[in-house]
Amino acid sequence: MSEATPPIPAPRRRRAAALLGLLVGIILLAAGGLGATAGWRAYNRPGPLAEPAQIVIPRGGTERIAEALLERGVIRDARTFAIAAWLTRDAGPLRAAEFSFPAAAPLAEVLHILREERPVQRRLTIPEGLTAHQIRVLLERTEGLTGEVPAFDEGDLLPETYAYEWGEARAAIVRRADAAMDRALVEAWAKRSPDLPLTTPREALILASIVERETGKPDERAKVAGVFINRLRRGMPLQSDPTVAYAATAGAPMDRPISRADLDRDHPFNTYRNRALPPGPIASPGKAALGATLHPDANDYLYFVADGSGGHAFSRTLDEHNRNVARWREVERGSATPAPAERSPSAPSVGRR
Repeated sequence: MSEATPPIPAPRRRRAAALLGLLVGIILLAAGGLGATAGWRAYNRPGPLAEPAQIVIPRGGTERIAEALLERGVIRDARTFAIAAWLTRDAGPLRAAEFSFPAAAPLAEVLHILREERPVQRRLTIPEGLTAHQIRVLLERTEGLTGEVPAFDEGDLLPETYAYEWGEARAAIVRRADAAMDRALVEAWAKRSPDLPLTTPREALILASIVERETGKPDERAKVAGVFINRLRRGMPLQSDPTVAYAATAGAPMDRPISRADLDRDHPFNTYRNRALPPGPIASPGKAALGATLHPDANDYLYFVADGSGGHAFSRTLDEHNRNVARWREVERGSATPAPAERSPSAPSVGRR
């Protein structure tokens, strides 16, 4: 009695099936029965795509994928693509996402990209100093994101660049940015300088948002933070124009100068009428502003005003500050050419009166 033939191991069976499928595919792909060699060339010859392209592959199966590729000029024939996809199905499913295709990608490479390559990583940058209103508009206008923007509070989201894929939910970006701000605030608070007049991480976030809106110059952040820390220690009002602008617009962009009525308005965010910090942030500060706020410059300045060069002139006394303000007014009247203010269009000074 002869012994039974041992079974062929599974990996070998899969390789054999794939080889057979590819061979059949080559033969079928050979138009007019030209033979295996012509079929192999059809499968591997350069495709019709003229230049590299990023293409969104839709859901709905092989037919819809073929239509999208044909429309964008990646493949020559939808039926040939479908046959090749079916005969090589053991290599994995075709995925719906946004992919990058090189110029002249052959059919074999197109199928490999759809099965194996990483989808295109898009980038969304939330700039420092945007308000919740502005961030919401940014998210709503970002191409490739889906769904509604969920509710979030002022200062909740960390300004940073976030990678995302086509079709990702806006809510997912918000969750990631919210968690990133929590981590950044915890880390910055743990490393804070001693003896600051700030009792909670939230107070640090509030002050950092004001520092962020007051100056866009990296070398000024710690100095500006030092001015506000000095004022808090003395029980002086912060007198920050960006808080007045925030009170006037509820976080929307302000398209006019701050008025005397704005300064006199009784509002919780008006730091001319109210001492100490406002009740909440006025924007989303970045990591640098958080760090500067919790490591302020050890100075004795109490005032600053725009100097006409894009930065600020700092002073220790009101008389000195008033002279700096007078020089700024000359700039405003056109006796000099000022540099554009960075993210502080309505706010030339701290302690304007």
